[in-house]
Amino acid sequence: MNPSNTSGAQKTPANANVGEDKPKMFDEHGTIGKQFTPEGAIGGTAQKIGGPLDKEGMIGKQFTTEGSIGGTVQNMMGGTKKKSN
Repeated sequence: MNPSNTSGAQKTPANANVGEDKPKMFDEHGTIGKQFTPEGAIGGTAQKIGGPLDKEGMIGKQFTTEGSIGGTVQNMMGGTKKKSN
């Protein structure tokens, strides 16, 4: 029996990300966290409005990964998930 012929040895859409680190949901690259970046749905809307909601504005800068709110979320709930084998 050839071990390279096992179903897990071939990459398919079903197993493409198995064994890879993934960002947690609230990480700046995760499914929820990325919505708050300037390119995401929420952060992008704030960028369009501008003023205090802009990423450099009085309110918006608090939601960046360096800001008090965004930084706390990133530190507490960000990072990567452990690999699943």
